Amino acid sequence: MGFLDILLGRTRPTAPDLDRLFGLPSAAVTLRAATGFTPTGRGSVCFSSVEGSAFAGMRQDMTDLLNADTERAADSVEFSRDAYGYSWLLSRRAPDDLASLVGDLHAVNTALEGSGFGPQLLCSLAGFEHPDGQSFALVYLYKRGTFYPFAPLAGEKRDNALELRVRAVVADDLRIEGDLSRWFPVWGAPGL
Repeated sequence: MGFLDILLGRTRPTAPDLDRLFGLPSAAVTLRAATGFTPTGRGSVCFSSVEGSAFAGMRQDMTDLLNADTERAADSVEFSRDAYGYSWLLSRRAPDDLASLVGDLHAVNTALEGSGFGPQLLCSLAGFEHPDGQSFALVYLYKRGTFYPFAPLAGEKRDNALELRVRAVVADDLRIEGDLSRWFPVWGAPGL
């Protein structure tokens, strides 16, 4: 960063650190102890849609990579596109196997990044639920290297109180996004 950048208040963006995803199992233990929320076994990666044979080949490689685990069901990996035109890869694991789910999310992010599709990566999320039916996701913002909780309610509303409570509980386990205006809603995200 140059002297002029300092004077003008410019900062460099935070480099993504995909290894932060491996903090999710520790956060899950903390969440279970403090709030009763447990992993759902579903997680997803969101990226801007890309057309072309190179991306089609990468998509097939990601599916093959995740389905290489012989203990997985054949339908445990699925691609979809949301109403906003973003692509999602959903991975399903046993709810008590969050470490493997995080490994899946990390592998997909790493494969996309390593193939030059890093700029298309938006976020990854892991779902959590409570026995009373409440649910939320911990969302990892790829370009910021931070997490935030997203707790949707019916009618595209959010449970802000739950989001703030989760933030307080996992603040020691995960790097939480400090700018609340960046806690974007991910309505209808696979994995919620």
